[in-house]
Amino acid sequence: MDHFKIDRQFVESIMGSLQEKGCNLSLEEVATVVDLIREEVVYQYVERLIGQVETILEIDPSLSEKEILETVAKNVCDYLGAEAVSIRIYDPGREEMVSFGSYPKSAEDREEAIPFEDTIAGEVVRTHQSYFVPDIATEDKYKNKEKVLHKGIHSMLAIPIFIPRFSLKDVDIEGSFQIYFREKNRKFTPLEAKIAEMLSRRVSYVIARKRIMGLQLLNVTKDKIVEKIFLRLGKREGIKMKDFFNMVIPELVEIIRIQRCALFSVSGDRKHVMLEAGYPENQHGLGKVFDVEVPYIHAIVNQTGPFGEFENEKIMPNYILIHNPKESRLLPADLQQFLEHQQINSVLYIPLKVNDVVTYFLAFDAQAHQRRFSDEEIEIFTFFGKEMMKGLRLEKMDDILHDFKNPAIATAGFAKRVKKILEDGEYPAKKEKVDQALEIILKETSRIQELALTLHGEGKEETIDLTEKLKRRFLINEEAAREIKRENIYFFEGELASPLWIRCFPLHIERVLDNLLNNAFNAIPAEGGELAIRSYRKDGWAVAEITNTGKIREEDRDRFLMGNGKGRGLHITTRLVKQMGGRMEVESEEYRTTFRVMLPLVSQT
Repeated sequence: MDHFKIDRQFVESIMGSLQEKGCNLSLEEVATVVDLIREEVVYQYVERLIGQVETILEIDPSLSEKEILETVAKNVCDYLGAEAVSIRIYDPGREEMVSFGSYPKSAEDREEAIPFEDTIAGEVVRTHQSYFVPDIATEDKYKNKEKVLHKGIHSMLAIPIFIPRFSLKDVDIEGSFQIYFREKNRKFTPLEAKIAEMLSRRVSYVIARKRIMGLQLLNVTKDKIVEKIFLRLGKREGIKMKDFFNMVIPELVEIIRIQRCALFSVSGDRKHVMLEAGYPENQHGLGKVFDVEVPYIHAIVNQTGPFGEFENEKIMPNYILIHNPKESRLLPADLQQFLEHQQINSVLYIPLKVNDVVTYFLAFDAQAHQRRFSDEEIEIFTFFGKEMMKGLRLEKMDDILHDFKNPAIATAGFAKRVKKILEDGEYPAKKEKVDQALEIILKETSRIQELALTLHGEGKEETIDLTEKLKRRFLINEEAAREIKRENIYFFEGELASPLWIRCFPLHIERVLDNLLNNAFNAIPAEGGELAIRSYRKDGWAVAEITNTGKIREEDRDRFLMGNGKGRGLHITTRLVKQMGGRMEVESEEYRTTFRVMLPLVSQT
């Protein structure tokens, strides 16, 4: 089949044109020239054009969309012998044509945005047709002429860019390639425009490949989030919520353009929230406290609704998307001004819940050129939040299992002791010891049950005597030590001031003392040593001291005092003491180490 068949009438037309110019060729001679052009010239031209198309199709889809468009601009520029190409993308929200790259890079010194109306780029997007500018100096729609004329550029061809959405969740991209030439009064041919349009349309294939890879990357990122969280959970030193945040956010930055994001925790009384972590960290005032009654915080933390899509925000149980911060009724004036100054056009809040109660929330700010978060971004951020909470729940279970150990060992020891007394028929003579052991067994098994139930809540705060708790936990840990049959360990009770009233959840102080006693016991050298306790008042503090034979390394001491102690027990201890409003000290001498827990004294009532 002859795809380039040329009829006789066309050849006669060419012959007539040549004769008008004084070139007298016969019909057969003209037909021979036409055949040569078709077989030799057109072949080379088409081959070069195909090569140019293949070059565009082979553009690396891992590049950003801006880089892909700039690479296409380079190809168009080189193929047409142009001086430069600039790219403008239509922003329907602002009704402007926004600068989106150029070739060469030196051509980027132009306005960031120009109006959609009465401009060449806007006209190209509106009509979806090319626009010819033979002389920029006389073109009314080209506003800022002086800059390009100074560079020796006098003519321009603007062609439309259109990248259809890849899925229902995508948005169409429309814009203009503006191709600049040095010639003045340049005569543009329809062929030039069609070739340029054809080359620019090939970019949609590259973008489609990029978005397919993006979906794959989205799933890979979900897997990475899970992997990172649970690898971290596998380490013995425990984990904090902000550790999750600082560990996984860099993974998200690789595929989703995050300008700013932050993690907030909700206080136990649910009256305040604290900024726990932020990205980038130097742009956040970590440790700042905010009132829950601020409208957007109240909406996130208390989940009171109403839910739905409103003029300036979308409020859902699993996220709040504020897509017009300047007008949102949820944001205070100072925050609105800050977001406007930072050119943040959209804010996403994701609540993190335990038993349907919000205990943390995440905040993500959209980049200035990104009008609002896409459904995919909301999906990955909510997934991230859910996985964080799953991880913390497993971590809490691991904490509980860790704290089961010594009470369980001690309970088994007391149970064996009671069994032996009964088997030996010594109950009447040792009734008091049996009663004491049974009371301890009852209380410790009840306590273990309460510890398991902390997955669903912490119970309620009580006013308790720190010294009584210290004595009881010392007795339990002494029994656990006896049960594992470690020799040459001597237990001593020093001066114990009582009562030392403190206010806390009973399980919290019990877990703190158990962990410190267990760590002190394990730190005693193999040849043996002492484990002693003491309690007293000091400057409004109730103080419990636990001292063991053995010296702590200076680097471990410093790490512990900064709240980064290794080992799950020390991590649990520092977290709970901080939660109770207390502080800890470590004192190390040549042959012994003392851990000191200091909690605020309160009145008994």
